Amino acid sequence: MAKTQVADIIVPELFEGYVVERTAEKSRLFQSGLISIESTLSSKIAEGGQTVNIPFFQDLAGDDQVLTDGASLTPKKITATADIGIVHLRGDAFSVNDLSRKLSGADPLNTIVDLFADYWMRKHQDLLLGTLTGVFGETTMAANSTLDVYHTTGGAGSAGVDNVINGDVILDAKQLLGDNKGSLTAIAMHSKVETELAQADLIDFIKPSEGAAEIRVFQGMEVIVDDKITVETIDGDPVYSTYLFGRGAFAYAAGEGSEAAEGGEGTWAVELDRNALAGDSNIINRKRFILHPRGVKWNGASMAGLAPTNLEVADATNWSQVYETKNVRIVRVRHN
Repeated sequence: MAKTQVADIIVPELFEGYVVERTAEKSRLFQSGLISIESTLSSKIAEGGQTVNIPFFQDLAGDDQVLTDGASLTPKKITATADIGIVHLRGDAFSVNDLSRKLSGADPLNTIVDLFADYWMRKHQDLLLGTLTGVFGETTMAANSTLDVYHTTGGAGSAGVDNVINGDVILDAKQLLGDNKGSLTAIAMHSKVETELAQADLIDFIKPSEGAAEIRVFQGMEVIVDDKITVETIDGDPVYSTYLFGRGAFAYAAGEGSEAAEGGEGTWAVELDRNALAGDSNIINRKRFILHPRGVKWNGASMAGLAPTNLEVADATNWSQVYETKNVRIVRVRHN
């Protein structure tokens, strides 16, 4: 009887889809286009394994050939290279006691269900920021996709040198992608950096429609603010990282979790549990997904378990750039 009561509150078959939809709906990371949902990769996750192959073809290269009546054209081959994404395995569980429901007069279990979307949005953002730390520690990305303008001697920057973020610095950062710089559409920064840009009147506030929230824009790029973005201390001064992104810089795909929970009620993705003696109703949410920076493959050089922790995705030894630099739609600026 008790288990039926829990199941009556939540329909497991609908819950996982609801959380994924709400996460995408509420997250600026998804709304800005930074993360693209790749449903075609979901079937690859379902095939099993720790990684997903994301093949791509190198651009056509070499000189064209002059036509003559005495020689045939020499066919060239197109080169296929494998981009590899790691399958993340994450989950959490929350419990509600009958007495809290009776005393509050509210339904805390349904509140948990509604809050899960916000919760996973924050967890995805933490994972993405950890991934960026690892990706930009990778040798090629650090050398070719990073613009360092911070001073290294302490005190004020050298005369005539921009060591803080401004319009010119961002133009220089965009140029790291050469003729592909126009693909950069979003910029992520610490709230203190955003405040200083706003005080300098460099951020525009746009309201896309009546009743919609304002969107912050800097040089035509949507501004994403997160205080978990890396702040280093170099020569005694804080050094901030600000990231520029293009649409679809990260690929996201969720694996199915609809298989029945063995010995329990619900599915692998959403399992419901009841401890009648304690008066506890539990909801367990598990996720299997990829959140992958396109063009920088996961090599798994330093991973202890079946899937990486946030610390392991922040480890540069686990990443290797495979795209040409201008086709990796992520740029980092480090500045005071």
